[in-house]
Amino acid sequence: MRLTDLTLKELWHRKSQLVSGLLAITLGIGVIVGIRSFSVVSEKAVAVNLDNLGANVLVLPQAASVDNYYSADIDAPTFPESYVERIVTSTLPGVDNLSPKLTRRVNIGNENIVLTGILPKSEIASKPIWQQGGLMTKKVAASCAPKPGAEPAKYLDAKLQRKGIDSLAEADCFIGSAVAQRLNLSEAGTLAIEGKTFTIVKVLPETGTVDDDRVFANLHTVQALLGTGEQISAIEIMGCCSEISEGLLGKLRNVLPDTRITTIGQIVSTQIETNRMMNKISLVFLIIILFVGSISIGNYIWANVNERRKEIGILRMIGYHKRDIYYILVLKGIIIGLLGGIAGYILGTLGAIWLGPQFAGIAVNPIYTLLLVSIALSISISILGSVIPAYLAGKIEPFSNMQED
Repeated sequence: MRLTDLTLKELWHRKSQLVSGLLAITLGIGVIVGIRSFSVVSEKAVAVNLDNLGANVLVLPQAASVDNYYSADIDAPTFPESYVERIVTSTLPGVDNLSPKLTRRVNIGNENIVLTGILPKSEIASKPIWQQGGLMTKKVAASCAPKPGAEPAKYLDAKLQRKGIDSLAEADCFIGSAVAQRLNLSEAGTLAIEGKTFTIVKVLPETGTVDDDRVFANLHTVQALLGTGEQISAIEIMGCCSEISEGLLGKLRNVLPDTRITTIGQIVSTQIETNRMMNKISLVFLIIILFVGSISIGNYIWANVNERRKEIGILRMIGYHKRDIYYILVLKGIIIGLLGGIAGYILGTLGAIWLGPQFAGIAVNPIYTLLLVSIALSISISILGSVIPAYLAGKIEPFSNMQED
């Protein structure tokens, strides 16, 4: 009889021991798979929410003040517009959208208004909340996907359905909702700024931010109107939060050493801490599973060795080598690991699919790559737990174990 057949028959005839050995592996792998399945989907969901908030990195001149992130570009010093090209050609990962702008206060009648020059496609892409008013045709993809090449988040948000306007002519402008109220303006109306008449193509939806008090015109028109030349006062960047946590800001500072680069610390740190917390939880459970699972499998194998000492002695007497004993016991551990990995993946996936909508309102889909990870991990744990009992079994003396008690 082949050693493999002998191992399978022994497992089949001792089903109760097989089930008890599988239990620890299955539960442990199930917990890890469940946490990982939930955390991957959660990261994608948070990525969509962060995209909704818009740009999270701001590049300013070195002398600019950053007391207020959202108004730091108003009347700030300037730097060359070519800095945008520097970032684009640097091929830095995690820089999903660049929005250069020039912002100055201007008088319109008796009102002091903030005029901001923008490149429309870039600016709209950095502010998905504008999409409530419908300003583009392209759907937004989550900029903070957990890994390069990962599937996009399957979350639909009305704010991310872009349609309508994606350009801004030389004599056109957008105006914030507060400006429209203060100056009694509406779409298709006109607005005179510094002697130039603009057509109002869109009154932006109320955002509750400083954008409500701004007039947006084409960047190059504003540069010519204010006589600044090819200068800008800020670059807003939609940066991937995982890249920010891995030093994106420092890399940007190396590309633009004479600028001041800041971020929305609270939003970014929340995302980073959430990801780190989920990863730490997974790591803690992994350590526990390695320890408890290995001991559980080791105890099971060793108990089996003690029950079969005479059988092992007979095998040695009829010519089986120590390595054959090692093979039988380690193979048994591998089979338990294989079954435990598959069962643990199924248990963890089903648990995440059921608990995700119940406790977090997030629909969790199976992650099939975790099946291979589960099997590899469970087999590794089983082999680790089987090595010592197999080694000790190989040292059993055949003749001494054949004596009657």
